[in-house]
Amino acid sequence: MAMKIALNLPQFLEWDDMLKRIIPAEKYGFHSVWTCDHMWPPSDRDGIQLEVLTTMAAIAARTERLRIGTLVICNSFRNPALLAKSLSSIDNISHGRVEIGLGAGWMKGEFRAYGYEFPAAGVRLKQFEESLQILKLMFTEPRASFKGQYFTIDNAPNNPKPTQKPHPPITIGGGGEKVLLRLVAKYADRWNYSIPESSAIDHKLQVLKDHCAAIGRDFKTLEISEQIMVCLGRNKADADRMWDNPGHPMIEGMKPSAIKGDPDSVVDQLRDRARRGVNLVMLCFGDLDRPETIELFGREVMPHLQ
Repeated sequence: MAMKIALNLPQFLEWDDMLKRIIPAEKYGFHSVWTCDHMWPPSDRDGIQLEVLTTMAAIAARTERLRIGTLVICNSFRNPALLAKSLSSIDNISHGRVEIGLGAGWMKGEFRAYGYEFPAAGVRLKQFEESLQILKLMFTEPRASFKGQYFTIDNAPNNPKPTQKPHPPITIGGGGEKVLLRLVAKYADRWNYSIPESSAIDHKLQVLKDHCAAIGRDFKTLEISEQIMVCLGRNKADADRMWDNPGHPMIEGMKPSAIKGDPDSVVDQLRDRARRGVNLVMLCFGDLDRPETIELFGREVMPHLQ
């Protein structure tokens, strides 16, 4: 079963250390690398964290084949018209390799620390839908105009347009059933689910199918991706040691849906994801994606999944 393999980059590393992971990911044929949009690392408020859009542009300039994604851009941090301009520029810099991941935002502490308002979830979702409309207009129209409750643009040009037509693929992350999954059905090319949704994935997929049916969209035109923690060892003992003494600060929180084992075992577990309808897996390795683990995956796991 063919499956696209992506790498979640630990963005709380120094740039040179990130680059040591990006280069083997391209060498071994990973589909894409994915960044995130946070102001500090999840486990260390005083730690380093590279800003997402500048990081994407840097990756674009240092690679040739890897696609470059975001899991996910926080809608509230940027004016949507300016975001469209930035993403269009990066798509041109990369010659059409941008993957746009978007979300409504959730981490209240970041909003407060950086001076952003943190309205109720319902308001954030309404703002998110207006932003999705503006992005698509900016990507496709010669000049874009939009008047909403929260955002307005007036005869705004966006040149150059994205290299990819009509626009780079849009991934939406989140699992809210009434609104968020409706927005996925209406606007997205891919839905990404993570730990909160993994325990109820069959139900979530049915809700998403119902939303697609309600607007007349073929569910099969929507890709499904999953963010997964992987403890990959040369043998079972190596994987168990990583599981018990992780190098990645997020592994404890991701254990409910994580996988571990030697290369053959990891192949089997990822194939099971493919049988459940997952088109793309976004991997976080338990040892902070060290280059040697990426190489082990590339040599001994990747060929069995493509």
